[in-house]
Amino acid sequence: MQALTYIGPGQKTWGSVPTPAISQPTDAIIKIVKTTICGTDLHILKGDVPAVTKGRVLGHEGVGIVEEVGNAVSNFKKGDRVLISCITSCGKCEYCKKQMYSHCEDGGWILGHLIDGTQAEYVRVPHADNSLYPIPEGSDEEALVMLSDILPTGFEIGVLYGAVKPGDIVAIVGAGPIGMAALLTAQFFSPAKLIMIDVDDSRLEMAKKFGATEVINSANEDAVKSIFEQTKDGVDVAIEAVGIPQTFDVCQRILRPGGHLANVGVHGISVHLELQKLWIQNITITTGLVNTNTTPMLLKTVKSGKLTPAALITHRFEFDQFLEAYDVFGNAAKERALKVIISNT
Repeated sequence: MQALTYIGPGQKTWGSVPTPAISQPTDAIIKIVKTTICGTDLHILKGDVPAVTKGRVLGHEGVGIVEEVGNAVSNFKKGDRVLISCITSCGKCEYCKKQMYSHCEDGGWILGHLIDGTQAEYVRVPHADNSLYPIPEGSDEEALVMLSDILPTGFEIGVLYGAVKPGDIVAIVGAGPIGMAALLTAQFFSPAKLIMIDVDDSRLEMAKKFGATEVINSANEDAVKSIFEQTKDGVDVAIEAVGIPQTFDVCQRILRPGGHLANVGVHGISVHLELQKLWIQNITITTGLVNTNTTPMLLKTVKSGKLTPAALITHRFEFDQFLEAYDVFGNAAKERALKVIISNT
């Protein structure tokens, strides 16, 4: 089969690799119909995730068709259309019983990380009964790709960990896919203000369409100063959705007393934590890897039309254009790219 393979920092290739086979009775083999590229894939390519070894097929998002199941799989059969979760869950270990699926003792984030992922014609999904979701009849499968990772990530690690509540002033630093997912799902809780901070005017314009009440281009103005000029004493919730020291620093400096800093971004290097200033302000700082325990709820909101993640898709490609898709996504500002869809037709 054809797949996108990591060769080493800064190196990738699109070419032929062995087709996966059932290795455990709880496995399923899925024929990929649609997949995408995540910011985490770009972090891997930069060398930020050393656990990813040479020859790994990347990707942890997608929808597809069940090709084969192991004899212990009971919820799915050949021909079923399924959403693939970015998190693999055995459903039985201590962490799974706490709904901390990201720390599953025989799973977690392994697709495109510790085992081959979804940027391929076929993928092996361990613990299929707990790691796949049936696609409702008539669903927009492109939209559902957003539920593999970015929507539950923005919602769980940004909005829920940030404890967004009605009337809050919320600032999201980073208008990429994760920041936009946090923006869309924060509106479930009716915050008073949703402020989006980024350096890309085109993404800030898109954020306005998605519900941002204010936008700040931090390349043109001092974001911290602007926040304090338009609030009493800062924001209730700051969501870090980039993963670099500069954006984390903005978040820790704009919080009001009692505020929450929800770090969602993947950090490849350390940040400077101003704990000497934060401790006396009763600040809560949270971090996390998505658990995807909210995916069933998000599926319902998409099916009902309350959430429209298809709006996040800006570019579409075929599988033989995978390297071009990476070029576009990797130059998001220039290409005005948010999420790309790659279809196996």
